[in-house]
Amino acid sequence: MQKKSSNSKQKPKGNKKNLKQAKVDQQIKDPNAGMRLNKYIANSGVCSRRDADIYIKSGNVTVNGEVVTEMGHKVKLQDEVKFDGRRINPEPKVYYLLNKPKGVYCTGSYKNNNTTVLDMAARVTKAAVKPVGTLESSALGLILLTNDGTLAKKLSNLKSGIHQLYDVELKKPLDYVHLNQIKDGIIIEGHKVYVDDISYVENKSKHNIGLELKSQRPKIVQKIFKKLGYEILKLDRVMYGNLTKRDLPRGRMRELKKQEVINLGML
Repeated sequence: MQKKSSNSKQKPKGNKKNLKQAKVDQQIKDPNAGMRLNKYIANSGVCSRRDADIYIKSGNVTVNGEVVTEMGHKVKLQDEVKFDGRRINPEPKVYYLLNKPKGVYCTGSYKNNNTTVLDMAARVTKAAVKPVGTLESSALGLILLTNDGTLAKKLSNLKSGIHQLYDVELKKPLDYVHLNQIKDGIIIEGHKVYVDDISYVENKSKHNIGLELKSQRPKIVQKIFKKLGYEILKLDRVMYGNLTKRDLPRGRMRELKKQEVINLGML
């Protein structure tokens, strides 16, 4: 009796696992693709799919604020899913720091062929990251991208803000009187804006200014100088929280270290 070849009809090792991961990746890549709620919970690392069914049936899970007890209920990545009151995410949390070049948009229309920070992020991660805050297309410098909605919301808080350091180059020298006016607080759109510090950059002309502030208001640096009659030639965010551009060339991005993420969460 002839033995069957050990290779006959033998499935490639790990093929089933790879197929499963491919399906997860596709659902993560396409925000409109539905995912079964128990699978969503299991992918978030909270528990197994079997245990997830038990928790769903017990009313421990909400989707967009509503309790869901249906086993086959499907959710999308943009839905807010909470397990025992805590928001969960089916993909691992990732954190990237980008040194944004000039001409790249934080948001933009693909119809207009605008290059966005998401285009740059897609080269290094499949995760559905979003920029925390914004920088004008004409501005340069640091911007954080993450899929951690909780941290993003905290860092984007308009009241508390986050420490930022800008390198500003003006078309004309900044008058010392105006420098002190900015330092003392300046009214922008009916609200007084305070900066942590402002000074002339050492060993450079008075066109070059260093500005530290925590405000998250859109275009706030541009509005400060425009109010006083100055045009910005270059705006570069060189520090964001405790993160700097050190060893991060323009147009490159890197994943944050665990301790850096912890530090951001403590701000």
